[in-house]
Amino acid sequence: MNNVIKHSLLTDFDIYLFKAGKHFKLYEKLGSHLISLDGQEGCYFAIFAPAADSVSVVGDFNLWNGGAHELHVRFDSSGIWEGFIPGVVKGDNYKYKIKSSVNGGYYEKADPYARHTETPPFTASKIWSADYEWKDKAWMKTRADHNDLDKPYSIYEVHLASWKKKSDGKTSLTYREMADEMVTYVKEMGFTHIEMLPVMEHPYEPSWGYQVTGFFAPTSRFGTPEDFKYLVDKFHEANIGVILDWVPAHFPADAWALAEFDGSHVYEHPDRRKGYHPDWKSLIFNYERNEIRSFLISSALFWMQEYHADGLRVDAVASMIYLDYSRNAGDWEPNEYGNNENLAAISLLKDLNVALYENFPNTHIIAEESTAFAGVTNPVDQGGLGFGMKWMMGWMHDTLSYFKKEPIYRKFHHNNITFSMVYAFSENFVLPLSHDEVVHGKGSMITRMPGDEWQKFANLRALYSYMFTHPGGKLLFMGNEIAQYDEWNFKQGLQWNLLELDTHKGINNIIKDLNKLYKTEPALHALQFDPKGFEWLDYSDHEKSLLSFLRKTDNPEDTLIIVCNFTPEPWKNYTLGVPTRGEWNLIFNSDDKKYNGSGFEVKTSYDSKKNAIHGRMFSLSLDIIPLGVMVFKAKN
Repeated sequence: MNNVIKHSLLTDFDIYLFKAGKHFKLYEKLGSHLISLDGQEGCYFAIFAPAADSVSVVGDFNLWNGGAHELHVRFDSSGIWEGFIPGVVKGDNYKYKIKSSVNGGYYEKADPYARHTETPPFTASKIWSADYEWKDKAWMKTRADHNDLDKPYSIYEVHLASWKKKSDGKTSLTYREMADEMVTYVKEMGFTHIEMLPVMEHPYEPSWGYQVTGFFAPTSRFGTPEDFKYLVDKFHEANIGVILDWVPAHFPADAWALAEFDGSHVYEHPDRRKGYHPDWKSLIFNYERNEIRSFLISSALFWMQEYHADGLRVDAVASMIYLDYSRNAGDWEPNEYGNNENLAAISLLKDLNVALYENFPNTHIIAEESTAFAGVTNPVDQGGLGFGMKWMMGWMHDTLSYFKKEPIYRKFHHNNITFSMVYAFSENFVLPLSHDEVVHGKGSMITRMPGDEWQKFANLRALYSYMFTHPGGKLLFMGNEIAQYDEWNFKQGLQWNLLELDTHKGINNIIKDLNKLYKTEPALHALQFDPKGFEWLDYSDHEKSLLSFLRKTDNPEDTLIIVCNFTPEPWKNYTLGVPTRGEWNLIFNSDDKKYNGSGFEVKTSYDSKKNAIHGRMFSLSLDIIPLGVMVFKAKN
């Protein structure tokens, strides 16, 4: 006897949008939903399984009996099975038992639309209704003041499981414990945003969250969906934006999840040249299938709507938009125009960004895109992909390559440190020193710096200071701000005890002050994506490895002079052309003793003279600190 009552939350218009690839709120209709029907409390289920002969719901409520609750198929060729089961309650575990029409086999699958799951390694979905009263109305009303492109955008990138461990050294903090400790710390450090490596449910911890199986469920490792909302709420209360890593590029092939969902290729592309990722041994979504486009865009909007995210960072965009990404000749097929662009993936990303910015205008979608693909941050109606920002991978590679060299050799690689300004305004760039740069044998940031201990820390202070004065948003991965010696290990917490040492505390303090400088000086953020906000003073002094430039706004009184010395040699009476006559005051010095610098004695105020140099009518005669960055501002 089938105990499923025929019922639907889906309208004909829902089905039309779903099949057209334009239903962007599928989470409201598919999956499991606790409702009341004709006076009975229970749960409505709906699942897309187009190649199924039958679909049953199995779970705690029927002792996992596949014959007890068989869903009804819709007679509209949508491939959706649905129905209402009385008596099901919040917290019940469940899966779908699917009989395939392709091979007659049975597949027991977790719900792709589940809002909550069992804690891994268990794999069942949970019936859930996240009842939570948000307290971030003030933030939501004013978040344009924090997220606009002319506002400071300093991101602290975090892997939640390994930010800090409890006293046993093994157990991660819960979402609510993070709301106490992490929020306080990030606010104290002065970051404007936090970016979380994927919180979406994933079975394999060494993937760091990038092998997602639950595209609508925050991982249950640290608590419930309500607990995660509480964490987001607390960040907003502290005026800190929340960015979530989101992974539409691939998914794992676990038998209980999305792979061969009903015995057919529902989610993955059936052609292995488009449907299998050789780097990650994972499956690639079928971007050509409208129902899967609806699934993916719905997932993105879900995190913005249900969890009040202020942005998404889209992982591995390059792997999506190129058919030949990590493939040898013969392992990929050109598109209809004979080139290597994945037209369906590009179309999906455009639809995604249009939908997100239309529905959530005061947020940003950030691309991790590692190639020179043109127009990633151009609006879709101007031929771009429509992202708000893009990681500046070229800056990261060139800068780290430069800084790992002994200072005596840097004059031969001056172009590495200046080249980024050739293309700095071709996109809206974020400068990342991310998790990818402190793993797999690359070493931590401090261990990649050359020289003795003093030079290592001076180099790192100079690197961070150069980063924060360079145009663009900023991103630091956790541990970078304490100069952790060890590479990041997802199994271990950060080495917080290092802050007991003056050298490491100095790095921590300089990040606080750089965040403050970035936020309080309009010249460092107001035109950070506009070429009007930057001007070279002198980029040619490769012999001394010196750089000098202006950061500006439309108000001349905001102008800053940045001087970078990337050798341990200090300089007295160094002549530098400046834009105006008057007094220039030193407002930031990376060699200051409060950062455990050398405290090399320099004046804090300089008067310009009428002496033409570097194409300027006036000049300063400066004392230049060793291995450091100085910031000057005119006295008004």
